[in-house]
Amino acid sequence: MELIRGIHNLREKHRGCVLTIGKFDGVHLGHQAVLRQVVAKARALQLPSTVMVFEPQPEELFTPELAPARLSLLRDKYRQLKKLGVDRLLCIKFDRTFSNYSANKFIADLLVDKLGTQFLVVGDDFHFGQGRVGDFSMLQDAGQKGGFSVASTQSFRLADCRISSTAIRDALTNNDFVLAEHMLGRPFTIAGKVLHGDKKGRTIGFPTANVLLKRCKAPVNGVFAVEVQVGSEFYPGVANIGHRPTVNGQRSQLEVHLFNFNENIYGQFISVALKQKIREEMKFDSFELLHKQILKDAAEAKQILAVT
Repeated sequence: MELIRGIHNLREKHRGCVLTIGKFDGVHLGHQAVLRQVVAKARALQLPSTVMVFEPQPEELFTPELAPARLSLLRDKYRQLKKLGVDRLLCIKFDRTFSNYSANKFIADLLVDKLGTQFLVVGDDFHFGQGRVGDFSMLQDAGQKGGFSVASTQSFRLADCRISSTAIRDALTNNDFVLAEHMLGRPFTIAGKVLHGDKKGRTIGFPTANVLLKRCKAPVNGVFAVEVQVGSEFYPGVANIGHRPTVNGQRSQLEVHLFNFNENIYGQFISVALKQKIREEMKFDSFELLHKQILKDAAEAKQILAVT
């Protein structure tokens, strides 16, 4: 699958496509139902299937304090879209300049001139352009004039799909990882590159792999029993997701200790699947008290995961 970063990287070869636009946060089963239909339509028309997303998401630019927690980052979306057979992922940088695009400019310059869209699939509540004045009916009118067809994602969704990113976030908030997995079609995971930390865990016998979360908000927070994929192997472990208040942490990150594991994985990507929440993140008065709690957390995680 081709990743196109930015409008400036669109070329003549990218003209002519079946296009869908959305957040696709989590790429859950509802999204997958739509995307499979988009891919099928593209195959029928002998055109490439293209997905357009925005980074950051608009509300993360305008009202970051109110933006919903991210289920997936761009890398996660890329992996899931590739599995579904999507041909191209167009990631548009959503900044103040792009937000000032008029609705007409968005249609004429981007959808028609640069992408040569032949068939467009969007939600019937989709809004675009400066002031969000562009809507579904405007796209339909433009399509009749510009020679492209417009369909709602509702007509491309399976009748029994009643799944949303919001419902998945609610399930994660309620620590219902089974329900979240059911709606995603796979376990909820957080993935990223292992970075060097302050290595304080090593001093108490609990070395951790550290991953920065790189999002405005994490959808989960606390201590969890987890299963970690490193390469093609899977390992049980215990993880903390949060700001590490005991050591006055400033960045939101994931710290995971893998049981019965002693390899150097700095720089590698890992994927951490949450299995069960153990407790909320909390601040301890001393590192010694934190150490005692980590021992309890590890013991509970081993019991949950049936680790001997």
